Amino acid sequence: MATDPRGKVALVTGASSGIGRALAHHLAAAGVRLALAARSTERLAAVKERLGDADVALLPTDLAQPGEVDAMVDAALARFGRIDMLLANAGLYAPGAVADGDPDFFDQTIAVNLNSVVRAARRVLPGMMQQGSGDILVTSSISGHQALHWEPVYSATKHAIQSFVHGLRIQAAPYGVRVGAIAPGVVLNELWGYIDPAAIAAKVAAHEGLTSDDVAEAAMFMLTRPAHVTIRDLVILPQNQAI
Repeated sequence: MATDPRGKVALVTGASSGIGRALAHHLAAAGVRLALAARSTERLAAVKERLGDADVALLPTDLAQPGEVDAMVDAALARFGRIDMLLANAGLYAPGAVADGDPDFFDQTIAVNLNSVVRAARRVLPGMMQQGSGDILVTSSISGHQALHWEPVYSATKHAIQSFVHGLRIQAAPYGVRVGAIAPGVVLNELWGYIDPAAIAAKVAAHEGLTSDDVAEAAMFMLTRPAHVTIRDLVILPQNQAI
């Protein structure tokens, strides 16, 4: 039986687009108070406007900068007094051959996809442990379950995330804190270059891609399980993704 998340506080990274934006809508509809983080103040404000009367704090943050990750968590705690859910969703995508790639962008990808997740988890954990409850849910990828040769740097970050989630889950469990990862395949959003609604609809009709809402709904299922249930990993793929 699902638990009611109404009144809880969620910190969502990457909230200005894609899965993060969809998560914000689903969480707001469930009565969750929101701290939304992303780089663009303007895009965050547009998300907030569509959320109506929801209790929302906007936290413009560059997750590649460690100090800004710390400030993001501190600002959320200052506004709401607690964090019940950390949805570490933000990510950069680094495809292509390593020999032809930009090493500075590789560093930025690792900083956002891995380092910021570890740092944010470290910042929220003491409060969750003290209150005896909490959820840390990380947006991983099918690339975290099998190495994909066309995106080795991205795959490396997601493999590292999987290892981090599995280890942290054991450390956090005695304190009532759940840790899990959701691993989508192809998601038809801005990260993958999909912005045309007609193109997205065609891919969905062909069972070749997920929508951001598909992933957000699966995440909500994970977050609303009874307290004794942890979904460690949820892999969600379009039916016709051959992987």
